[in-house]
Amino acid sequence: MAGQTNYAPDFSLAGKVTLVTGASRGIGRACALACAAAGSDIVLGVRDLAASKELIAELQDIGRQILPVRLDISSRTEIEAAVQAAVETFGRIDVLINNVGVAPGDLAEVVDESALDEILQVNIKGTFLMTQTVARQMITQRSGRIISISSQAGTVTLRGEALYCMSKAAINHLSRCLAAEWAEYGITVNTVAPTFIWTDGTKPALSDSSFHDWTLAHIPLGRIGETGDVVGAVVFLASPAASLITGANLLVDGGWSVA
Repeated sequence: MAGQTNYAPDFSLAGKVTLVTGASRGIGRACALACAAAGSDIVLGVRDLAASKELIAELQDIGRQILPVRLDISSRTEIEAAVQAAVETFGRIDVLINNVGVAPGDLAEVVDESALDEILQVNIKGTFLMTQTVARQMITQRSGRIISISSQAGTVTLRGEALYCMSKAAINHLSRCLAAEWAEYGITVNTVAPTFIWTDGTKPALSDSSFHDWTLAHIPLGRIGETGDVVGAVVFLASPAASLITGANLLVDGGWSVA
């Protein structure tokens, strides 16, 4: 009933279908596992299917239906094939988690043009094409949740990361634009923006004591993030509990952006 208050928020993804890009490791892997634990079936977007057997088995052990698909978001052909396979298998896609991103870093005055091309191709163009293709299905359904893994880099400045910061700021604002365009179809579009998170990819840098200490000095809450910190925000935004939230950028940065 309209206006009726429900004091028991629903964080379940039971009966949902979630497509996760870049799902083989790090935050993407954690998102796939967290959404499965919350009840969702998973479309596992990975570049190397053979290397994902362990993750697939782990997801199946949770009791969910899993569809692994080869997915390189720099290829429109692979995007379209993956989405088609998901719809043919499950009949729908309820949640899209855009997790793929590259981060070639260098000082702006010396950065190579190839790094710029890579950032534009993957972080911006690839994310847009992935989102556009899934949104066409969600528009038909008249429902959906789109969540892009952004970064605090889209809000704060990081020396030597101008291109990466630019790309994440672009994703943040793109998401706001899409939230406005697609609200009429019952689609919410949000971003989750983590600080530095312990993953296989960040471990080499964060294991360096000087970089580790520099990072901690910028985080008022006093610790490096874990993937669990990020997936809590993702599952929340994917769930019915966040049904009135769209166009938001949820910073998971330990206070870096406000310090």
